[in-house]
Amino acid sequence: MLRRDDPLFEQFGEIYFSTVYPGVVKGWHLHRQMTLHYAVVSGMIKLAVYDGREESPTRGNIQEIYLGEKNYCLVKIPPLVWNGFQGLGVTQAIVANCATHPHDPAEIERIDPLNSDIPYDWDVKHR
Repeated sequence: MLRRDDPLFEQFGEIYFSTVYPGVVKGWHLHRQMTLHYAVVSGMIKLAVYDGREESPTRGNIQEIYLGEKNYCLVKIPPLVWNGFQGLGVTQAIVANCATHPHDPAEIERIDPLNSDIPYDWDVKHR
């Protein structure tokens, strides 16, 4: 998933796993200090990222990434960027996060996934 000599690696804080059932949304949240490194071990998710940082050149942008069994990859999310994910398919997904800091409830901010401050629709578009 991530090696200490990878260009993306900064420092090790902790690694944890989260599960999500199909259709369930976990988000929105941001970390004030922690950088996240997401990879899906099993299943599929739709990861949504929203940049609300005032001074960022990508302020207001949303990125949607499908990751898991059909697209194994590592996604790095910097501090102060909103993110959330939704389980897809018919089985639960297992998401691994290799974070730069140990979990600290005081440095995380959460809002409802349907909060209108973030212009995103969690519905899955079938094409």
